[in-house]
Amino acid sequence: MDFYTIVTVLLVILITCVMANYSKILLEKSKLPPGPTPLPIIGTLHLMNFGDIVKSLMELSKKYGDIFTIYEGTQPVIVLCSYKALKETFIDKAEEFSGRAYYASFHDFTKGEELAFSNGEKWKEMRRFALLTLGSFGVGKRSFEERIREEAGYLTEVLRKANGSPINPNYPILRSVSNVVCSLVFGSRFEYKDENFQKVVKCIQEIFRIMSTRWGVLYNVYPNVMKYIPGPHHTMMGNFGVMADFIKEKMENNMKTLDSNNPRDFIDCFLIKMEKEEKNEETFFNINTLVMNSLILFFAGTESISATLRFAFLHLMKYPNIAEKVYNEIDNVIGQRPPSYEDRFNMPYTEAFIYEVQRVGDVVPLALPHELIVDTDIRNYTFKKGTVFTPVLTGAHNDITQFDNPENFDPKNFLDGSGKLMKRESLMPFSIGKRICPGKSLANMEIFIFITTLLQNFTIKSPVAPEKISVAAVGSGLGHIPPSFEICLMPRTQSQE
Repeated sequence: MDFYTIVTVLLVILITCVMANYSKILLEKSKLPPGPTPLPIIGTLHLMNFGDIVKSLMELSKKYGDIFTIYEGTQPVIVLCSYKALKETFIDKAEEFSGRAYYASFHDFTKGEELAFSNGEKWKEMRRFALLTLGSFGVGKRSFEERIREEAGYLTEVLRKANGSPINPNYPILRSVSNVVCSLVFGSRFEYKDENFQKVVKCIQEIFRIMSTRWGVLYNVYPNVMKYIPGPHHTMMGNFGVMADFIKEKMENNMKTLDSNNPRDFIDCFLIKMEKEEKNEETFFNINTLVMNSLILFFAGTESISATLRFAFLHLMKYPNIAEKVYNEIDNVIGQRPPSYEDRFNMPYTEAFIYEVQRVGDVVPLALPHELIVDTDIRNYTFKKGTVFTPVLTGAHNDITQFDNPENFDPKNFLDGSGKLMKRESLMPFSIGKRICPGKSLANMEIFIFITTLLQNFTIKSPVAPEKISVAAVGSGLGHIPPSFEICLMPRTQSQE
C-alpha cells in the first residue's frame, strides 16, 4: 500500500469518526434546551465574539430564551441568562447544582486543591474550614471593622499627597484592598512600597485582566490546544507561580514561630489543623492545599473589590448629582467620626448607590461554571449528572422583570417610594447558591467603609467633563474591568463638612 493510499484511508477514517460524533451531538441536542446548531469540532464558537463573550451570550438569549445550549467544541454547555433561570437552578436546586466544572485558567495551576475548584467532601471541608477560620478572626463582625478602617486611613494619606492633582487611583486602591485580606491570610499588612508586595498584587491584577480577554476565554475553551499556542495566556501560570512562592515564604516563616494556642492568621490555623490531622491518611489538609487555599483567598479578596471601588469613583464623577446625595448622607449620619458598618442602616441612598455600582459595574459577569452532581429536571428537560451550566450574572443584573431601566445607572433601583432600601435577590455580584463567595460579608464591609472614609476626606472632581467620562468595562470574560481614569481628590475643608 503506497503512501497516498494510506493517507486517503486515514482521512476517510478521520472524517467518518468526526461525522459519527457530530451525528451523536445532533441527536443529543434534540433533548437539550434550544440553541444555535453547532458545527463539527468547533461547536458554536464561530458565533462568539471572544472580545466580549458576555455580549454574545446576551444576544443569543434574545433569540433562544433565558435557558439555552451552546457548544464549546463538542461539549454542550447550558447557559442561564435571567434571574428566573438562575433562581430555578442555583437557588431552588442549590445542592444539585453545587458541583464545580473544570475551569482551565485556575484548575491547571491549583489542580482543584482548594475551596473554589474542588468537589465533593474536599470542597465541603475546605469551605467549612475557611468560613470558620475567617469568622474566628472577626470577618463580618464589628471586631474586624477597625482593621478595614485602619487600611482606609492609610489609603487616605497616600491619596492626600496628590494635593488635588489628577491621579490614577488604580494601584493605591489595589494595594490597600489587598492588605485587608493579607491581614487575614498572613497576619499583617505590607507597606505600599514593599517591592515583593507590589509585584504580587500586580500579578493578581494581570491574571484577572488576561482572563477577561479573548486569550483567557479561548484558554478555558481549548486548554489542550492553547497550551501550545503563544500568547499572553501563558503569563497567567507564571503569575500564579509568583503568588505561590510569596505564600510559601510566609508559610515557612509561620512554621518557625507557630504557637498552636495562639493562631495569628489563616496560615497558622491551617498548620494547626494539619497537626491535628497528621495521623489521618485521608485528610485533605496538607502543605499543597494550604498554599492553594491561601492563593485563592488572596486572589479573590484583591482585584474584584478593587475594581468595584474604581467603578464607584467613576460613577461618582460621571453623576455629580448622585455624588452630592451620597455626600449629604455621609455628613448627616456619620459626620467626622470614623464610619461604622452599622451606619449603613441609616444610609439607604449610599447603600443603594453601592448596590447599583455592583449591578452596573458587574465585575464578575460570568460566574464560574457549575456541574450537576445528580440527574435533575428543569423546565421539562432532564439533565444528566456532569452537565455543565454557565451562569450569566449580567442576565440577572439587566433583567427587565427586576429593574425598570436596567441600562441606566440609577440608585433608585434599590429604593422604594418612601426612600427606604430594597434588597433584591436578583443582585448577585458574589454569585449565588452553594458556591457563593465565602468572602461576601467581608467584601461588602470593605466597600462601604472605604467609600465613606474617602468621601469624608475628599471632594471628588473629574479632570474632564462628566459627559466625557466612560464607565464602559474593558474586556469581558471572567471579569468586567473598569477603564483607566484619573481623579482629583480635593481635601475637604471645615466649611465643606
